[in-house]
Amino acid sequence: MIRKSMLAGAAAVLALGLTACSGMGEEAPAEGAATEESTEQGTDNGGGEMTETAGENFGPGCEAVPADGAGSFEGMAQDPVATAASNNPVLSTLVTAVTEADLVDTLNSAEDITVFAPTNDAFEKIPQEDLDALLADQEQLTEVLTYHVVEGRHAPADLEDGTFTSLQGGDVTTEGAGEDFTVNGDSKVVCGNVQTANATVYIVDTVLMPE
Repeated sequence: MIRKSMLAGAAAVLALGLTACSGMGEEAPAEGAATEESTEQGTDNGGGEMTETAGENFGPGCEAVPADGAGSFEGMAQDPVATAASNNPVLSTLVTAVTEADLVDTLNSAEDITVFAPTNDAFEKIPQEDLDALLADQEQLTEVLTYHVVEGRHAPADLEDGTFTSLQGGDVTTEGAGEDFTVNGDSKVVCGNVQTANATVYIVDTVLMPE
């Protein structure tokens, strides 16, 4: 059980991290630019350095993403991350959790972040009783969800042997190569390098839990 006393630290990290990199009224990329133009440009990785986001999505889970419409890769690229996720049926449970934690505006107003987004199936791995308890506890839910967010838009190459500080405050580790990546050792990236207006998203098959 995550101690509620950790919330103050997590909230401070969240506030500092997102205040530093937030920007309201940001313009979405032009239609059709998500898979080529926007991904060819360097983006700030949160440390003052520029990192290049690769131009293609990858992974078996990408087949479940709608081919067109607001929930498609092109559609998601037009919206900030929480809104983009709400249009993708693969991420509906995550969207419910983000809404319950009152993080929609926080994530949508952040600038240049990477999100490890659990699928609906990932949440189903959690026993229903435990999941219901998590969704009902806003403090613990906030800790879990902010653990899935790191500053900077990270390309797949950054995940080959990466350690990132989450907005919750704990470290998230990644490893792999090509189109085969894991997060914290056992959570697999099933659809990687998904672009939204303000984030790079890696859809994962297991909910990450902070220590």
